[in-house]
Amino acid sequence: MGDMSNSDFYAKNQRNEDNHASPFGCSVMELRSLMELRGTEAVVKLQEDYGGVEGLCKRLKTSPTEGLAGAQPDLDKRKELYGKNLIPPKKPKTFLQLVWEALQDVTLIILEIAALISLGLSFYHPPGERGGGESCGSAAGGVEDEGEADAGWIEGAAILLSVVCVVLVTAFNDWSKEKQFRGLQSRIEQEQKFQVVRAGQVIQLPVADIVVGDIAQVKYGDLLPADGVLIQGNDVKIDESSLTGESDHVKKNADKDPMLLSGTHVMEGSGRMVVTAVGVNSQTGIIFTLLGAGAEEEEKKEKKVKKQDGAAAMEMQPLKSAEGGETDEKERKKVSVPKKEKSVLQGKLTKLAVQIGKAGLLMSAITVIILVLYFAIDNFVMQKRAWLTECTPIYIQYFVKFFIIGVTVLVVAVPEGLPLAVTISLAYSVKKMMKDNNLVRHLDACETMGNATAICSDKTGTLTTNRMTAVQCYVGDVHYKEIPDPGALPPKSLDLLANSISINSAYTTKILPADKEGGLPKQVGNKTECGLLGLVLDLKRDYQSIRNQLPEEKLYKVYTFNSVRKSMSTVVKLSDGSFRMYSKGASEIVLKKCSHILNEVGESRVFRPRDKDDMVKKVIEPMACDGLRTICVAYRDFAGSPEPNWEDENNILSDLTAICVVGIEDPVRPEVPDAIQKCQRAGITVRMVTGDNINTARAIAIKCGIIHPGEDFLCIDGKEFNRRIRNEKGEVEQERIDKVWPKLRVLARSSPTDKHTLVKGIIDSTMVDQRQVVAVTGDGTNDGPALKKADVGFAMGIAGTDVAKEASDIILTDDNFSSIVKAVMWGRNVYDSISKFLQFQLTVNVVAVIVAFTGACITQDSPLKAVQMLWVNLIMDTFASLALATEPPTESLLRRRPYGRNKPLISSTMTKNILGHGVYQLIIIFTLLFVGEQIFDIDSGRNAPLHAPPSEHYTIIFNTFVMMQLFNEINARKIHGERNVFEGIFRNPIFCSIVFGTFAVQIVIVQFGGKPFSCQPLDVEKWMWCVFLGLGELVWGQVIATIPNSRLRFLRRAGQLTQKDELPEEDVNEENEEIDHAERELRRGQILWFRGLNRIQTQIEVVNTFKSGTSFQGAGALRRQSSTTSQNQDVTNVSSPSHVSLSNALSSPTSTTAATAPPTTGQC
Repeated sequence: MGDMSNSDFYAKNQRNEDNHASPFGCSVMELRSLMELRGTEAVVKLQEDYGGVEGLCKRLKTSPTEGLAGAQPDLDKRKELYGKNLIPPKKPKTFLQLVWEALQDVTLIILEIAALISLGLSFYHPPGERGGGESCGSAAGGVEDEGEADAGWIEGAAILLSVVCVVLVTAFNDWSKEKQFRGLQSRIEQEQKFQVVRAGQVIQLPVADIVVGDIAQVKYGDLLPADGVLIQGNDVKIDESSLTGESDHVKKNADKDPMLLSGTHVMEGSGRMVVTAVGVNSQTGIIFTLLGAGAEEEEKKEKKVKKQDGAAAMEMQPLKSAEGGETDEKERKKVSVPKKEKSVLQGKLTKLAVQIGKAGLLMSAITVIILVLYFAIDNFVMQKRAWLTECTPIYIQYFVKFFIIGVTVLVVAVPEGLPLAVTISLAYSVKKMMKDNNLVRHLDACETMGNATAICSDKTGTLTTNRMTAVQCYVGDVHYKEIPDPGALPPKSLDLLANSISINSAYTTKILPADKEGGLPKQVGNKTECGLLGLVLDLKRDYQSIRNQLPEEKLYKVYTFNSVRKSMSTVVKLSDGSFRMYSKGASEIVLKKCSHILNEVGESRVFRPRDKDDMVKKVIEPMACDGLRTICVAYRDFAGSPEPNWEDENNILSDLTAICVVGIEDPVRPEVPDAIQKCQRAGITVRMVTGDNINTARAIAIKCGIIHPGEDFLCIDGKEFNRRIRNEKGEVEQERIDKVWPKLRVLARSSPTDKHTLVKGIIDSTMVDQRQVVAVTGDGTNDGPALKKADVGFAMGIAGTDVAKEASDIILTDDNFSSIVKAVMWGRNVYDSISKFLQFQLTVNVVAVIVAFTGACITQDSPLKAVQMLWVNLIMDTFASLALATEPPTESLLRRRPYGRNKPLISSTMTKNILGHGVYQLIIIFTLLFVGEQIFDIDSGRNAPLHAPPSEHYTIIFNTFVMMQLFNEINARKIHGERNVFEGIFRNPIFCSIVFGTFAVQIVIVQFGGKPFSCQPLDVEKWMWCVFLGLGELVWGQVIATIPNSRLRFLRRAGQLTQKDELPEEDVNEENEEIDHAERELRRGQILWFRGLNRIQTQIEVVNTFKSGTSFQGAGALRRQSSTTSQNQDVTNVSSPSHVSLSNALSSPTSTTAATAPPTTGQC
């Protein structure tokens, strides 16, 4: 089919080609093939086939200066013929596909099977009379009254119903999330505008409205929205790395290489181009189409692989290894490796579900075996009955009933509320995170974020506002720490300054009034120039009126800014025929070319080399240390005749007169330092990765609080980083990265490759006991690889490119770092919600299973009937998951360290709570079961005859059980051993309504449930007793909270995601996986011993150093050499010599430092 549509496509274009009577002189395919050429080839082809750019414009019926006329019929025609400037999004998954995906959950599959068996058996009525006569043996085993026999199917059906609920909720969430994302996508697309000339006017158009034949104005910093051919340009340089991977900027000019491609960045200069290909026909579009097709091909291939037999599939597998190169054994064992690694929580939950499933299966099997044996021994051994053929159906009926009891135990054991709780919790969080400016694209990213241990953030726009503002200046021999009043400056200097900045900057750079009342003015164009124009406005001058007097076409000559010149100069012709050149640029460069400077009255005086050095020391360096970018503004006058040789750049750009030096700040966002402090308190390391120079980066990092003076940290640039991590052959080595990343805080002048290398290095590192979970922010097309590699990729909603957004997991709609902290909070909240639910759920399950099991074994009938179990199980599950999964997050979540990948899902505190409450509930229930009738003076419900009506005795047991669960639900709100379980309970209305709602329904069931629920109405006194026993849970909870955790060393690994469960991507050392407890303790002891020695050694060194009078810096260096960089570098140098802090590696009792970091020898 694909071939068919393709050939249609070509045929259609062929028709256009043949039919030159068509309105335009070139077809889509001709233009496409033209755009695939580069350099001189392209120039030759243009010249030969089209008669140059002018000829091309003629054929496309457009004017190189005036642009298109902009008539609607013409634009529609162009869209129809050459396509719209849109890349059609990938088809969204249908609701049914999403349902099918949701059904793949292991827990759900276990449940579906149990439900179907249960359902099938409830409809199986064995042949033979009911009751079957005395001769066939009497066993009360499995006796069900009619109500239960009739209601047998309810159980299976109800389980299936719960599965359906879970699946629909999951699928609906995915679907609405996809819809939200597409909505955002279109919102973002509408916001992107580009400057186009139509009918001689420069207008801003949404990118989607650009058509072939438009004349677009390109300038520095643009992301080109379509392919085109350059008509005229000044110094245009393009970064084509997003398409070609070539990092060097490509020089473009109309005579040598005029081809401009969509998706590339304009790094220098400005110009005009004629648009030749849009949308899917542009170079980016072609790649996107291939990507879409590629993904489908992959899927087809995968299906084929699955269909083939295992051996063939195994042979094919290594070819598809994610990293390339050889795949290890573990990967070969897995026939198909899931594309995306499971999130931490999913991995742990799947493992837990399987563990619980196994335990439940075991319990139910034992129950069935015991019942069958009891029946057989009682009938055939004790009473010595013979097996009669006519009794076979009746025996089978008994056995089937035993099996149903077994399945009931299994159903109770499996927590079907678990996937529901996860889904509800994630969905609730994602909805709320939208309000916190986080658009979550992949649900699991939200919860992974809670485990984040490191954030690598960009500087510009994320930590800073990306609004350049002039904050200091040096004019007329005075250094002003803030912008002065215009009256304080010499009028001559002020005039020169205003003219120089207004004229010598791109006329496309403007400052527009704010969109909102009280907002900041909008900066358009080059942000540094915006900062300078802002200075002109602050000095009460109007740059626009100066520009109006001297329009762009009247400028005599422009030397545009580039990375070699590091300056920009504009020459204007004055009224007397002489010339004046205005210059601006990096202060150290421009000052070198100055021989004069304006003094305090605006007169020029000589500027000697000695003065320059003074200026650098007293003005420029202090500004740089404040994190300011310094710009020098200067001018020079030339005589009108003879006219200078403008091509002799070296002579022209010399002998300047300095007007002023401006310090421009990209201020740190006001909320960032606080957000970073929160991250550090929460145990998350923030690293800044930026393209800026190292001094500015360091200054900003100090302002943000990423680094604190006196700490032992690394601030290095990309060059130094690569020198440290690469071996002689230039290959990156993990061991070398491991020496750098723990202390690295600022990576300046870094390339996107450095960013990716750093992220990969941190993720793959095995030197710390917890595998690091890394979040990365990115906005550029070239950040894609790093965003994909990271555990959580954040793309910028405003400044981010489409490619970055595609690669990300979460989009920050306000580009703000503090939104990342909100994401951490929500992520941890999801994790805690799941843990709260688990704690509650497992208590219910443990108690219900033990009661059903022992009841069945001792009285041959479960005290909690199947339908009651289901009410407890399903309704409490679903309701509790809703109640506990929607707890709003609190700031206190940020006061603990991340859980990390290897921490068990069920912490020791939770284990203690589950066991503690389980013991309380079992004692109460068994007391009621065996002596309840005496306490309440009622008939015993045990060993009731066949078809007996429901007994008060068993109703009290059921009711008390439910009351205990209700109050335990309140206990479950806290999982870190807090005392006050009611704290913030009214902030969660869902929780309150569910607790009261469940209570109300319970009253209805007990008083009016009758036979289907096996309930006998109770009087007020008995109700009071049930509630009183339930309230005991809250008191008991306080008792449990006082037991110290250290007493409970067992049961710590439940639901732990051991490294073995992680996917092959984590190349884990197999030998470190199973280390028994004693060995871990032993190794931890060794490490403590080494640390102790290390510490003493440090202190002795410090004392000696002070004795010998050298500075502490020396001691730090000494100390660093001596501690042969142990694999777990956790002794940090702190500025006070007497205090050497140990890292938190020791703080948690479950720390398995030793397991993954054996001490290095020769450390002491």
